[in-house]
Amino acid sequence: MAAECIVQLEQVSIFQEKHLVLSTINLSLNKGEYVYLIGETGSGKSSLLKTLYADLPITIGEGKIAGFNLKGIKQSEIPYLRRKLGIVFQDFQLLADRTVYDNLYFVLQATGWKDKQKMKERIDGVLAKVDSGTKAHKMPHELSGGEQQRIAIARALLNDPEVILADEPTGNLDPKTSEGIGRLLVEISKTGCTILVATHDFSLIKQFPSKAFRCENGLLVQEQVQ
Repeated sequence: MAAECIVQLEQVSIFQEKHLVLSTINLSLNKGEYVYLIGETGSGKSSLLKTLYADLPITIGEGKIAGFNLKGIKQSEIPYLRRKLGIVFQDFQLLADRTVYDNLYFVLQATGWKDKQKMKERIDGVLAKVDSGTKAHKMPHELSGGEQQRIAIARALLNDPEVILADEPTGNLDPKTSEGIGRLLVEISKTGCTILVATHDFSLIKQFPSKAFRCENGLLVQEQVQ
């Protein structure tokens, strides 16, 4: 069976305001692939992720992700696109004033869920998937960095995304915790979710070698990772 392409950028140039960050990007990711995005700070990794979740518009080239056309996407379509994507940040971005359960409940409410029982089942399900089933009633400040990142990944899984975009997901974590997060993301990719990890963490790449693309000198080049 032919692989199903879930992310496709063709001859895309990415701008931050009027500054050209990356040019003539070609990128194709298939369903269930686990892929790294590497490069120095300021090389364009975050800008590329922002383009994929429609925070930066495509004005040159063509782009599609999870069935949405990124070129000319309407503002009103962006929330629907983001329901098909899970986004994981380095600094977790959990709401400090509410429990883990309420953090996840808030996202479901914001994305249109109404049935409280189904919402509870979904929250329990994603917490179990990230080995955090006992953490539902904890406040974020009561959790370690690694535990918070697992909750952030659970949050990214709530709407059963086709793609997870992870921006330095192990950037604030110690090596052992980073390994656990890397293993979790690899396992999620095996369920058919495409994972793109922007990272500086070369120990992560060594432990879980996979296809990689490097942002360098304004270009995106495929890297051979051993």
